[in-house]
Amino acid sequence: MTGANSTGANGDKGSGTSSPGSPRRRGRPARTDSDSGPGARERILGSARTEFAERGYDKTSVRGIAKAAGVDPALVHHYFGTKDEVFAAAIEVSFEPALVVPAVLAGSKDRVGERLARYFIQIWENPATRAPLLAIVRSALTHEAAAKVLRTFVLHRLLERIAGELDVPDPTFRAELAASHMIGIALLRYVIKAEPMASADTEEIVRMVAPTLQRYLTQA
Repeated sequence: MTGANSTGANGDKGSGTSSPGSPRRRGRPARTDSDSGPGARERILGSARTEFAERGYDKTSVRGIAKAAGVDPALVHHYFGTKDEVFAAAIEVSFEPALVVPAVLAGSKDRVGERLARYFIQIWENPATRAPLLAIVRSALTHEAAAKVLRTFVLHRLLERIAGELDVPDPTFRAELAASHMIGIALLRYVIKAEPMASADTEEIVRMVAPTLQRYLTQA
């Protein structure tokens, strides 16, 4: 009897409620099927994007994200870690860097600036990605932790990788120049909504911006 009680106290949380055929990852809390189902991570990420978009970085909490996703806060920490890491994951979903870098680099090197400009504008013009991106940029303007996440992602995971693949000197500096140009456009067109930038034709913006991005990223 003593051994059985000892096992219940020191074994799995919930004193043996899980079935033998359902192992959990280390550190994962014992929760409902809704928590541990295959779509739990996607629900958390979707809720995080919505929460950041509606509340901004400061007012969004891990607990609030978990409540919106219908899971325990421990599961958010299990999949993503800290709030900063959830924020970074929300950015990544919007930009999909693993797909973007090859697409921007594919084809003629002489048109990489045009492809980058068009991709960036299309992301902002898409209503599904614009709202979380607005939250990201607004949060970065007022909160250093959010700004750091945005800088790390845009510079190191996206633009610096592109500049590095193009084998130019000072890829980090060139990536920062390209980032400053594109983020400036986003601020004027989508956040401040300054005219005539706010209502300019997207192809006209691409045509005007592409040569500058091309120079930043390819000129030796």
